[in-house]
Amino acid sequence: MLIREATTADWSAIWPFFQEIVAAGETFTYPVDLSEEQGRDWWLLPAPDRTVVAVTEAGTVLGTAKMNRNHMGNGSHIASASYMVDPAHSGRGVGRALCAYTVDWARAAGYRAMQFNAVVETNAAAVHLYRSIGFEVLGTLPEGFRHPTHGYVGLHIMHRSL
Repeated sequence: MLIREATTADWSAIWPFFQEIVAAGETFTYPVDLSEEQGRDWWLLPAPDRTVVAVTEAGTVLGTAKMNRNHMGNGSHIASASYMVDPAHSGRGVGRALCAYTVDWARAAGYRAMQFNAVVETNAAAVHLYRSIGFEVLGTLPEGFRHPTHGYVGLHIMHRSL
C-alpha cells in the first residue's frame, strides 16, 4: 500500500465510498444528503492542509485521510484529521496506516498535538484504533450524535500529544 497526495482525479474513486459512509449516518457529522460537490470541497483540502489516498500498486484507492489545523490563531498548533476507508477494504490495516501517516505529518509540520472533535462513541473500531495509536478520550458530549439505529449517543473528544 502506498499513501500519496490526493488529486482531483482521485475524487471519482473516493466519492462512491465517501457517499456510502456519509449517507449511512453512523460515523460522520456531515449531512447524510451531502452533494458530491459539497463532499469534494469539504474533503479535498488545499495547502497547507492536506488530503491523501491509500492506494494499491495497481492504483486502486483503498481509503483517504484529510489533515488540517484544528483551530485558527492561537490554537493553530493543534492538528486534526479525518479518515474514510472503502468498506470493501476494511479490516486490512488501511485505517491504521492512514492514522499513523497523519500523526507523522502533524509532527513533521510542527504541530504540538492532535485532537479529534467528534468521534462517535459507538464507532468502536475507530475508538480502538485511535487509542492504540496513543489518543485518549478527554471527554464525551452526551447525546451529541443522533445515530440512525442506536439513537442519541455520545461524541468523544480525543487527543494525543506529539
